[in-house]
Amino acid sequence: MTLIKSISGIRGTIGGPVGDGLNPLDIVRFTAAYATQIKSSKTTSSNKIVVGRDARISGEMVNQLVIGTLLGIGFDVVNIGLATTPTTELAVTMEKAAGGIILTASHNPKQWNALKLLNERGEFLNALEGENVLKIAEEESFEFSQVDDLGKLTEDFSYTQKHIESVLALDLVDVEAIKAADFSVAIDCVNSVGGVAIPALLEALGVKKIEKLYCEPNGQFPHNPEPLPEHLTEISAIMQQGKADVGFVVDPDVDRLAIICEDGSMFGEEYTLVAISDYVLQNTPGNTVSNLSSTRALRDVTNKYGCTYTAAAVGEVNVVTAMKATNAVIGGEGNGGVIYPASHYGRDALVGIALFLTQLAKSKQTVSALRKKYPEYYISKNKIQLTPAIDVDAILVAIKGIYKQFDVNDIDGVKIDFPTGWVHLRKSNTEPIIRIYSESGTPEQADNFAKAIIEEIKRIANI
Repeated sequence: MTLIKSISGIRGTIGGPVGDGLNPLDIVRFTAAYATQIKSSKTTSSNKIVVGRDARISGEMVNQLVIGTLLGIGFDVVNIGLATTPTTELAVTMEKAAGGIILTASHNPKQWNALKLLNERGEFLNALEGENVLKIAEEESFEFSQVDDLGKLTEDFSYTQKHIESVLALDLVDVEAIKAADFSVAIDCVNSVGGVAIPALLEALGVKKIEKLYCEPNGQFPHNPEPLPEHLTEISAIMQQGKADVGFVVDPDVDRLAIICEDGSMFGEEYTLVAISDYVLQNTPGNTVSNLSSTRALRDVTNKYGCTYTAAAVGEVNVVTAMKATNAVIGGEGNGGVIYPASHYGRDALVGIALFLTQLAKSKQTVSALRKKYPEYYISKNKIQLTPAIDVDAILVAIKGIYKQFDVNDIDGVKIDFPTGWVHLRKSNTEPIIRIYSESGTPEQADNFAKAIIEEIKRIANI
């Protein structure tokens, strides 16, 4: 069993002893800590907390515990039921709530669940707030309300429809163009809340031919729920049979979007953000942001429009902070996470689908032809295991010095930009590991970048 505590929330496998899995006692403890933090830091007069969940088997159990705890602390709870992560984020602002909790373990397998913690803007807590939640939970320094001060529960299951309506109202979403294109769309929603939200969105966009794969929100994931190519063989086969013009795959909480070409090939999760940014920049030129481990193609596309690209530290909250600082018009992460501020500051696959279908309709190209417009890069993902006695920080400092003649960014580990690619090194917070991501124009060169850095690390560490 596993329980992982971090500034962005708590996640773990269901069951097991206290402190060794996401069990009822720990769910109550961390929910109470979050509520205590919100009480002390909120700037709104609202006493509401929004709660939404994905379709995991454990979702109902976790939902009841979270809601009961929030009521016990004295917050009024708006339970929006089965809802995507971006839907819950939007619901916080629509309700003018003090915060929100999303019950989802994102792309993790079905035995996992998690509490994702939101502030009054429907955005993830920052590092300081997250650390305080962990401190409160550790010390159990929370107090429950007297009987006359208990919170009240209301339920509103209309937020998926409200989310869809907000997507359709975006200036760059052209419903008439999508209708006129008469697309056939295949979807894989991994038997979670995407199975509710994505068909409803497509129908609202005027798509009449929808090939549905795993759209029953029962939490029984039919394959590994992370939308990586090796897990998407079934929808790829459907596309190869000529049954659809485009395929969309989402993770269990619908904040990541993978696109499948009409011939069954992968558009590439890294290129979801690249393509949608291209469309947004064509119409509203401005700055862009992605994290340090995302493809260089976004920088290239941004430069094409004479705009400025900024790299942020890994993590959605860091990307959002950089987007606000640079007034970016589009941003996100290379895992298929699109953040479009005209909607809200959160990764949103519904927004991504609507913008991409508009782009596809107006370009009058196939998906594979659209993909060929963008620079070709390949990412290699590696890691090196060290011993606890090795000073990982000292190794990163040494690597930074060795490659100082290149453009080096150290806001999150060490990233070295070479003329033909980059390498990003990040240490694990829980074990003596350095993760090494590299990118170049060929898979071989990306691998070679990583191998060269690994050899340098071994030399420095004398291993």
